[in-house]
Amino acid sequence: MDSRNYSLADFMTVPDTDIMGRAKHFREYLKDVEDRKHLQYRRVSTDGSGPVMRVRDRYSGKIREMVYLASNDYLNLTKHPKTIAAGREALDKYGAGAGSVPLLGGTLDVHVELEKKIAKFKGCEDAIIYTSGFGSNCGTLLSLLQEEDVAVLDMLVHASIIDGCKNTNTRYFRHNDTDSLEKALQRVKDKYRTKLVVVDGVYSMDGDIAPLDRIVELARAHGAYVMVDEAHATGVIGCTGRGTPQHHNIEGKVDIVAGTLSKALGGVGGFIAGSNELIELLHYYSRPYMFSTAMTPQVAGSLLAAIDIIEEEPEHRERLWENIRYFRDHLQKLGFDIGNSETAIFPVIVGDDMKVRDACSRLHEMDVYVNPVLYPAVPKKLARIRMSLMSTHTKAHLDKALNALEEVGRELAII
Repeated sequence: MDSRNYSLADFMTVPDTDIMGRAKHFREYLKDVEDRKHLQYRRVSTDGSGPVMRVRDRYSGKIREMVYLASNDYLNLTKHPKTIAAGREALDKYGAGAGSVPLLGGTLDVHVELEKKIAKFKGCEDAIIYTSGFGSNCGTLLSLLQEEDVAVLDMLVHASIIDGCKNTNTRYFRHNDTDSLEKALQRVKDKYRTKLVVVDGVYSMDGDIAPLDRIVELARAHGAYVMVDEAHATGVIGCTGRGTPQHHNIEGKVDIVAGTLSKALGGVGGFIAGSNELIELLHYYSRPYMFSTAMTPQVAGSLLAAIDIIEEEPEHRERLWENIRYFRDHLQKLGFDIGNSETAIFPVIVGDDMKVRDACSRLHEMDVYVNPVLYPAVPKKLARIRMSLMSTHTKAHLDKALNALEEVGRELAII
């Protein structure tokens, strides 16, 4: 099989083939991708997240020390001494696991403390924590929205939001286009019991920020609620890192604030913050919360420390924004198309799947770790190299990456 003639979309279903046959066809495709040295997924690290990562090269078997530009660990709190120490303390106190699902017997006082701290951090009355960010979005929307309701979604919202709306009606508006949103809200007027506008605060593939203040204004005018997914905004956006509502000076005015605990906070899991009544409802009707064992105590302990660090040590966020400005300026001067990126997420838009594959392979050989983003994750004309920065990247790390990008960009006629 020649993998250059296929994409991942071709294996979502394989006509007249059962699941095992489909898996066999996909393996043949992936083997050819690997043989062409284009397989840049599931690279194995031997030392975890950091500005430089030790990676076992699948082709040579040797360890490469690579500038790591593929992490969501924006403040590098996974390696902060305080988060590590707090996690160890919780592990010693509570053990390796929570022992049960939260509703029945797995709620620990460290979980309740974390929920209260998240709620305060987000300017909400209460919060609920989940063991995954995907589960928090998907489980919340599945439990709240039914066939009498409608979700009005930005066309680029996260997959967990789209999956969470499978039991309800959906309408889409053009990305970050408030005129398109207003028209969508007008079209659903008086047709549904509940209207919920759902957006990302920061978009994970483009690195741009939602115009949340105008979105909330329009929703209020049309009798709709608003939910914002703060996965890539928490700890990074806003004058003290509280997220997109703070960035737009509308804290406390968003009905449902969602997010992960796995990015700038450096742990794993998800949360929903909102009114006391809403959170109480989710305790009893959100299936991923009800039927999953509660968050491990070690993670909860580390997350409590992470929020304290964000509030008490602003220098991590300040260094990140210094890196963002430096990297953006140099990418633009080199002539790369980075779209509307405003944050630590940088797409280099290439518009050609094969060029992206070749570029990422070459960058890997030059010890620069980036991610290829291909169709169907994005439209073919928007195929891209995706990069993200950390506060602990030095100028030397960024310059190494920029020099490699310039060389590869000229080599492949990307710039």
